[in-house]
Amino acid sequence: MSAKTDEILESLKTLSLLEASELVKQIEDAFGVSAAASAGVVMAAPGAPGAAPGEAAEEQTEFDVVLESFEASAKIKVLKAVREATGLGLGDAKAMVEAAPKTIKEGVAKDEAETVKKAIEAAGGKVTLK
Repeated sequence: MSAKTDEILESLKTLSLLEASELVKQIEDAFGVSAAASAGVVMAAPGAPGAAPGEAAEEQTEFDVVLESFEASAKIKVLKAVREATGLGLGDAKAMVEAAPKTIKEGVAKDEAETVKKAIEAAGGKVTLK
Protein backbone atom coordinates (compact mmCIF):
# COMPACT_ATOMS: atom_id res chain seq x y z
CA MET A 1 0.00 0.00 0.00
CA SER A 2 1.05 3.57 -0.47
CA ALA A 3 1.93 5.87 2.38
CA LYS A 4 -1.21 7.89 1.74
CA THR A 5 -3.56 4.88 2.06
CA ASP A 6 -1.68 3.69 5.17
CA GLU A 7 -2.17 7.12 6.72
CA ILE A 8 -5.91 7.09 5.91
CA LEU A 9 -6.28 3.61 7.37
CA GLU A 10 -4.56 4.65 10.60
CA SER A 11 -6.85 7.70 10.85
CA LEU A 12 -9.92 5.49 10.38
CA LYS A 13 -8.82 3.24 13.23
CA THR A 14 -9.02 6.17 15.65
CA LEU A 15 -12.66 7.04 14.83
CA SER A 16 -15.43 6.32 17.30
CA LEU A 17 -18.40 4.26 16.15
CA LEU A 18 -20.53 7.39 15.77
CA GLU A 19 -17.83 9.14 13.75
CA ALA A 20 -17.38 6.09 11.49
CA SER A 21 -21.14 5.98 10.90
CA GLU A 22 -21.17 9.66 9.96
CA LEU A 23 -18.19 9.11 7.63
CA VAL A 24 -19.99 6.29 5.82
CA LYS A 25 -23.04 8.53 5.32
CA GLN A 26 -20.86 11.35 3.99
CA ILE A 27 -19.07 9.00 1.56
CA GLU A 28 -22.42 7.65 0.34
CA ASP A 29 -23.71 11.20 -0.25
CA ALA A 30 -20.50 12.47 -1.86
CA PHE A 31 -20.05 9.61 -4.30
CA GLY A 32 -23.67 8.52 -4.79
CA VAL A 33 -23.03 4.97 -3.56
CA SER A 34 -24.53 2.74 -0.91
CA ALA A 35 -22.49 0.71 1.57
CA ALA A 36 -25.44 -1.70 1.96
CA ALA A 37 -25.33 -2.76 -1.69
CA SER A 38 -21.89 -4.30 -1.38
CA ALA A 39 -22.70 -6.08 1.88
CA GLY A 40 -25.04 -8.52 0.12
CA VAL A 41 -22.25 -9.66 -2.18
CA VAL A 42 -19.96 -10.57 0.69
CA MET A 43 -22.48 -12.64 2.66
CA ALA A 44 -22.85 -16.30 1.65
CA ALA A 45 -26.28 -17.84 1.29
CA PRO A 46 -27.05 -20.69 3.72
CA GLY A 47 -25.88 -24.01 2.34
CA ALA A 48 -23.90 -22.32 -0.42
CA PRO A 49 -20.28 -23.17 -1.02
CA GLY A 50 -18.23 -21.17 1.45
CA ALA A 51 -21.01 -21.03 4.04
CA ALA A 52 -20.07 -21.73 7.62
CA PRO A 53 -19.69 -25.44 8.46
CA GLY A 54 -22.73 -26.97 10.10
CA GLU A 55 -25.18 -24.75 8.23
CA ALA A 56 -27.67 -26.95 6.41
CA ALA A 57 -29.43 -25.79 3.27
CA GLU A 58 -33.08 -25.01 3.89
CA GLU A 59 -35.24 -27.65 2.24
CA GLN A 60 -37.59 -26.35 -0.41
CA THR A 61 -41.23 -26.89 0.54
CA GLU A 62 -43.08 -25.30 -2.38
CA PHE A 63 -42.55 -26.17 -6.01
CA ASP A 64 -43.59 -24.90 -9.41
CA VAL A 65 -44.42 -27.58 -11.99
CA VAL A 66 -43.18 -26.44 -15.40
CA LEU A 67 -44.09 -28.15 -18.67
CA GLU A 68 -40.89 -27.76 -20.69
CA SER A 69 -41.94 -29.60 -23.85
CA PHE A 70 -43.90 -32.58 -25.14
CA GLU A 71 -43.76 -35.12 -27.91
CA ALA A 72 -45.87 -33.94 -30.85
CA SER A 73 -47.50 -37.35 -31.10
CA ALA A 74 -48.50 -37.18 -27.43
CA LYS A 75 -50.04 -33.69 -27.46
CA ILE A 76 -53.58 -34.90 -26.73
CA LYS A 77 -52.43 -37.15 -23.87
CA VAL A 78 -50.38 -34.30 -22.37
CA LEU A 79 -53.35 -31.97 -22.78
CA LYS A 80 -55.57 -34.42 -20.86
CA ALA A 81 -52.96 -34.78 -18.09
CA VAL A 82 -52.67 -30.98 -17.76
CA ARG A 83 -56.46 -30.62 -17.63
CA GLU A 84 -56.65 -33.27 -14.93
CA ALA A 85 -53.89 -31.63 -12.88
CA THR A 86 -55.18 -28.08 -13.18
CA GLY A 87 -58.93 -28.39 -13.58
CA LEU A 88 -58.81 -26.04 -16.57
CA GLY A 89 -61.21 -26.18 -19.47
CA LEU A 90 -60.16 -27.58 -22.82
CA GLY A 91 -59.32 -24.22 -24.42
CA ASP A 92 -57.27 -22.94 -21.48
CA ALA A 93 -55.39 -26.22 -21.08
CA LYS A 94 -54.66 -26.33 -24.83
CA ALA A 95 -53.29 -22.78 -24.74
CA MET A 96 -51.14 -23.66 -21.73
CA VAL A 97 -49.70 -26.79 -23.36
CA GLU A 98 -48.99 -25.00 -26.64
CA ALA A 99 -47.20 -22.20 -24.76
CA ALA A 100 -44.58 -24.64 -23.36
CA PRO A 101 -42.33 -24.00 -21.57
CA LYS A 102 -45.11 -22.96 -19.20
CA THR A 103 -45.73 -23.19 -15.46
CA ILE A 104 -48.60 -25.60 -14.90
CA LYS A 105 -48.93 -25.29 -11.11
CA GLU A 106 -47.28 -22.85 -8.70
CA GLY A 107 -46.39 -23.17 -5.03
CA VAL A 108 -47.53 -26.76 -4.54
CA ALA A 109 -46.26 -29.29 -2.00
CA LYS A 110 -43.54 -31.71 -3.06
CA ASP A 111 -45.88 -34.74 -3.11
CA GLU A 112 -48.41 -33.00 -5.35
CA ALA A 113 -45.67 -31.65 -7.63
CA GLU A 114 -44.18 -35.14 -8.02
CA THR A 115 -47.61 -36.63 -8.77
CA VAL A 116 -48.34 -34.03 -11.46
CA LYS A 117 -44.86 -34.47 -12.92
CA LYS A 118 -45.25 -38.26 -13.16
CA ALA A 119 -48.69 -37.99 -14.77
CA ILE A 120 -47.57 -35.51 -17.44
CA GLU A 121 -44.33 -37.40 -18.14
CA ALA A 122 -46.29 -40.66 -18.48
CA ALA A 123 -48.39 -38.90 -21.13
CA GLY A 124 -45.28 -37.82 -23.08
CA GLY A 125 -44.42 -34.42 -21.63
CA LYS A 126 -41.10 -33.19 -20.20
CA VAL A 127 -41.56 -31.54 -16.79
CA THR A 128 -39.22 -29.83 -14.34
CA LEU A 129 -39.84 -28.82 -10.76
CA LYS A 130 -38.54 -25.43 -9.66
